[in-house]
Amino acid sequence: MLADEDTARAARLLNQAFRKHARTGRPWVLFKSAMTLDGKVATRDGDSQWISGEESRELAHHWRASVDAVRSGSHRAHRQPPAHRARARVQRQPRRVIFDSLARLPVSSRLVHAAVEVPVIVVVSRAARRTDIDGLTAAGAEVLVASGENEPARVRSALEQLGDAGVAAVLLEGGPHLAGAFLDAGEIDEVRLFLAPTLLGGASARDPLEGEGVARIADAIRALTLECEHVGRIY
Repeated sequence: MLADEDTARAARLLNQAFRKHARTGRPWVLFKSAMTLDGKVATRDGDSQWISGEESRELAHHWRASVDAVRSGSHRAHRQPPAHRARARVQRQPRRVIFDSLARLPVSSRLVHAAVEVPVIVVVSRAARRTDIDGLTAAGAEVLVASGENEPARVRSALEQLGDAGVAAVLLEGGPHLAGAFLDAGEIDEVRLFLAPTLLGGASARDPLEGEGVARIADAIRALTLECEHVGRIY
């Protein structure tokens, strides 16, 4: 009986993206991050390269290759356009989804220039200027206007539009601010954290998740399953 239950659970986990997309119309969201032993993803000055090792970064590329889209905040897109591309051998690269509320992503960026090869979707708010939206569209990017009175509502709006476009699974690689908005929206379905054997300290160092969070421990989101494995070497 236990073996049958384990098999059934494994089957459900394999079909998470299909199940959520079919049930809600929104894509399944996998949040990936790397943090230190004291729960930091960047120093007080914003330095974050590299917390994890080469083996973990290679594994992350395989995760990118397994989803329909990789999403990030505009700040990360400005700094690291190649990070959205899966280095693993795949038939197609995942679409790149950039959350950029004011449509400030430069049309001259490598990310936008590469849109002819790998589709780029820029999610903006109603506050974005029409001229900036038109510029991104003319450069080859697709623009989605997310509606809602706050960031979590706009996250849900963007996910609904992405789901309508056939995106069933996405990898969230944005910074703490964007990840916090997804958590507040209740739209993080799986978390994969690389835990590095290092300590940063500092009250102003960045945590992996920001946003509003919960006020009481009783309201915390609890994992249904938990798995741990060793990746790479201990420094």
